[in-house]
Amino acid sequence: MNTKPTTLAQLSNKKIDNLLALEKITLKDLEGVSDPERRRLANKATKILAKLTGTARDNFLEKIEQVMPGHAKNDIWEYNHAVISTVISNYMHKHGVMPGKSTIAEETGLSRPTIDKHLIAYRQHPEFIAEMEQFKLMSNQILVNVFKYASNGDIRAARLYFEMVGTLNKQPAGTVVNAQNNYIQINNTILSQEKLKQLSDEQLTQIENIVTKKEYRLSETVASQMLLRS
Repeated sequence: MNTKPTTLAQLSNKKIDNLLALEKITLKDLEGVSDPERRRLANKATKILAKLTGTARDNFLEKIEQVMPGHAKNDIWEYNHAVISTVISNYMHKHGVMPGKSTIAEETGLSRPTIDKHLIAYRQHPEFIAEMEQFKLMSNQILVNVFKYASNGDIRAARLYFEMVGTLNKQPAGTVVNAQNNYIQINNTILSQEKLKQLSDEQLTQIENIVTKKEYRLSETVASQMLLRS
């Protein structure tokens, strides 16, 4: 009967349990712990963390903080960010107001201190900055789609397109820029980008209708001229 592997496994499990029983696990505590044992420790810590909420979760994270790899800390931040964002979004859609921190804590299982810390400092976190860079990467595709609608005569899309292009082309303070103005001139009247922004939706709709009818009549005129020439 082969009992040696079982005995070694029991000793290994006891070592892991002893580590988890410490008030705080340090790198020095992991000296003499083999790689397989470290993996088992990580797996067990993950399972424990998944069952904890509130202050108990914070305390356990503080216990293992010194021995957590960097990617694990980023995973925890991403999880916190996702659940907080989801709760805020769902609550605002349902009630039309921002939820209080007590509500966020109740819905997410996170502690109030964790929520406070996340809401205050999330903009400086590297994961948030990386996330924003991903959104910026997609801005060109959004701009292309807006341009398609604007090209088809959608005045609102045209106004949004001008605003987006203006934002993308903003220069740092102190930079001299030779500005290029986008405008429409009808006889002696000039409709600049700035003036279009000041118009109401009703006024923009009227202009859109006029332009659409103008294009339609122009196409009829061109067709008639082609028929007369043929």
